[in-house]
Amino acid sequence: METDGTYESRDTRGNAVPRPAGPPTEASVPKMPQPPSARPAYQVHPATSASPAPDPARAGGPGRLPAPPDAPPRPARAPGAPVPGAVVEWLDAPRPEAGLGIWRFRHVPPPQEKTRLAPVTFVGMLLPAAVGLIVWSAWRRNTLPYADVVLRTFTPNDWWYSLTTAPKGWEGVAAHSVFDGVLFVGLVAGIGALGSWGKVARHYLGRCRPPLRAALSGAAALLVLAFVFSEQLGLGWAPLPVVNPVFCLLALVTGGWDIPTSVFVLYPMRLLIAAAVVWPFARVGEWASLYRQWRAGSTPGAAPSPATQADPGTPRSQWAELRAEGEHRAADLLAGELATGRMNDVDCARVHRMWQNSGQDAKRRSAFVETVLRNGAAAGAHPSGDRDLPNRSATHDLLMGQVRVGRGAVLERTPRAYHGAGLALDLGLLGTSLLAVGASGVGKTRSLVAPVVESLGLQALTGACSVVVVGAASAPLGPDEAFDVVVRPGDPSSPYDLDLYAGAVDPDEAASFLAEGLVGDMEGVETRRAATVLAQLIGPYRAAYGQFPTVPVLRELLEARSEALGALLDLLPADGAQAMRRELESRMRQVGTATDVGPVLADRLTALDRPVFAEFFGGGGDARPFSLGAVAQHPMRVRVGLPAGGHEEAGRLLTRLLLAQFQHVTRDRAGSRHFACLVLDDASGALTPGTVRALQRLRPQNAGVVLALRTLAEVPEALHGPLLAAVGCRMAFTGLPTWDGRAFAEAWGTERVETTEVAHHTVFADQPMTRALHALRKLVTGKAVTTEAVTVREVERQRWSASELAHAVPPGHAVLSLTHVRGEHMPPLLVDLRG
Repeated sequence: METDGTYESRDTRGNAVPRPAGPPTEASVPKMPQPPSARPAYQVHPATSASPAPDPARAGGPGRLPAPPDAPPRPARAPGAPVPGAVVEWLDAPRPEAGLGIWRFRHVPPPQEKTRLAPVTFVGMLLPAAVGLIVWSAWRRNTLPYADVVLRTFTPNDWWYSLTTAPKGWEGVAAHSVFDGVLFVGLVAGIGALGSWGKVARHYLGRCRPPLRAALSGAAALLVLAFVFSEQLGLGWAPLPVVNPVFCLLALVTGGWDIPTSVFVLYPMRLLIAAAVVWPFARVGEWASLYRQWRAGSTPGAAPSPATQADPGTPRSQWAELRAEGEHRAADLLAGELATGRMNDVDCARVHRMWQNSGQDAKRRSAFVETVLRNGAAAGAHPSGDRDLPNRSATHDLLMGQVRVGRGAVLERTPRAYHGAGLALDLGLLGTSLLAVGASGVGKTRSLVAPVVESLGLQALTGACSVVVVGAASAPLGPDEAFDVVVRPGDPSSPYDLDLYAGAVDPDEAASFLAEGLVGDMEGVETRRAATVLAQLIGPYRAAYGQFPTVPVLRELLEARSEALGALLDLLPADGAQAMRRELESRMRQVGTATDVGPVLADRLTALDRPVFAEFFGGGGDARPFSLGAVAQHPMRVRVGLPAGGHEEAGRLLTRLLLAQFQHVTRDRAGSRHFACLVLDDASGALTPGTVRALQRLRPQNAGVVLALRTLAEVPEALHGPLLAAVGCRMAFTGLPTWDGRAFAEAWGTERVETTEVAHHTVFADQPMTRALHALRKLVTGKAVTTEAVTVREVERQRWSASELAHAVPPGHAVLSLTHVRGEHMPPLLVDLRG
């Protein structure tokens, strides 16, 4: 990881985040059973073909082909692989709590801005203190005006000699002491409030570390206690009027000294007085927060989470959370795998996730421990057998699930916590969906889409998510080996076919998203009516043939050829499919009417009914059908390469259809343990009113989408506002048109800022001598005599205006705002995508 940030990692090595671990030596690999297949077949129906044989070169450990007898000895690790301690160092690196979207790996918060107290603050401290000393001195000398009147007003007259405040008995002496204490406490509180003593103390103590701050405030508290309890401590100076007035008040209330001098009252009252004296110092020194930190670090049996380590003295590489639960054998095995380099960052994140998912369930925890003892670092590996991607181009921290996308620019409008800090995306942010808009060539794919796809692919290997990437076959979104399923419609070498119906069994459900993909972007065509027409055809066809129609057959049915519809009607049994016969007959009556949308659907379907797609979409061939519904059930990595050449319309149709299918298959999965994400490298023509409305419903279903557009003009103008409101994360790249910037500016809203206006007014003199002096000054300086009028006020301004987004974003930068699924927000910030 690059660590040249101002307020980031202290590490100066370039490989702070480890690269994939090299292959282990044969002697160090435990004997484990070989999985039956390296890649499962994800199909609509039960698999009918055997899975391909595992690729030894891609397996994460066992199953390697033996070396020839005359081959040189195998190296301990692959060329370019890190030393074994690199993963340990990465795992033990600090990841402090930080703001939303901040890259937390070895993050160092920026130092607090040093502020200097104005001289008027010190004057304001000393003046109340001086006044308080004068008042206290006058009270003690009995020269304070009207002091006797106040004392005689609140006490009985028989306590004093006539017309004086000289006490007759112990009651008068006690009353004097109580009034001394009340005036002293009132003066101290007034001096502290008027002089802002607490603010000044926090200003200077805030520069110290928490232990030092607590020690300094504790020393000040002890000093004050020494003056308060000097008589009890046997010190040589008179005590402050705090303890004695309290006991005198208690004696006056109870009518004697029997209760105040009782052991059961004397010592508890002294403790309460001491606590009251110490309380302000505890607040200034923040003793409570320091105690909570100490308590959290010393609580026995507390299992640390991957994000925050409970015991700073125990590194994560020793698996303290397992040891805290008594699983020392599993912890020792994993620590040994780390130390010998047989465990990479993907393995660490996967094992941590498995341990967290086990929770407090004894059976699941026991199964986890057995799996770890049996398979070691390969415990719970992905069904594909992969434990890493073939290569990486982005910077990842899989323990936090973050991928770094840039660095916060140092601007006045940027919060100080984000100055120079790395910015990263994680599943919690992608769960609110992300929209990126920028012209071609500004780096959307290179700077954003490719790193996000790579991060999702790595996290899919840990079981945390599934990802479907849709883009041109030539787009740099990773090699085919980085995916479990690769679908290339129109390419004869594609190993998988695409199921247009996403594994649906209900004709109405299949018709709903199929209609969205076919005519969802057409104005004047109701998607609901199109879905009804499709359901009236595919329902009877499935009842007759046991499967949904292929693209050529569906096109013939939509064209409403009499022989095709009549033959389908004859195949429906008269006694067992009355509902389907009624549906088909209703469709036959609608043919040729003014409201018939069948020809429109058939015309749109023509884009997929081309010779190049003859072997796809259920048309036969060797390609296995892939259903998008599998990503909602399994942590998969899927790549869909759209056809190029003269099939751009087919690509846009497939993109719309895949978006509608994804929104359909991710319904009713609020309790799912893995995140599902759809990434559209080019979402032009894919967004419809129906799919935009459904974007907001993805958030509670643990799913999200990433949409990349060249301009908002590729979306109908009526959808600009709903689209920006539906997504939680928005990214505007450099070169944005002004009309696109206006939509982003409205979505980001305004903020209140303080502005200073300076106005110069010419001075017009009335006296002759003054006018002469002004004329002479103007003759010498060449400027008229003026006065300055300074106006400071708060105004509302746009966080980023349309003009700034269009012209003030430098190349290689973007403006990014983030929202977490928990509801936290990060304001729009300028991000350096090259950092």
